[in-house]
Amino acid sequence: MLGAYLPIIFLVVIAAVFGFASLCFSSLIGQKKPSEVKLAPYECGCEPVGSARERFSVKFYIIAMLFILFDIEAVFLYPWAIIYKKLGMFGVMEMAVFIVILFVGYIYVWKKGALEWE
Repeated sequence: MLGAYLPIIFLVVIAAVFGFASLCFSSLIGQKKPSEVKLAPYECGCEPVGSARERFSVKFYIIAMLFILFDIEAVFLYPWAIIYKKLGMFGVMEMAVFIVILFVGYIYVWKKGALEWE
């Protein structure tokens, strides 16, 4: 039984050893010339404004998570769009229910005020 999982375990061990060896090797032979410019936070080519340790509003994280959630849900539309002719009316109704559920979730989030930016 364990023999079936041996190639997977071997691959995981090789990947872990390679990752660890790469990190160790680069830290041993890499140049270490820290300067003020290299240690400064980078903000898209602009001069940094404020501290790098600033706290962000919880709203920022909520909107980011909602974006990821709705973005991932939109990815499910692509496979459906490719084979929707084969699915027939069942596939159309199934996707309509999916989109309605997404829309209800969007309205719920909107009514709760999670999309309001202060």
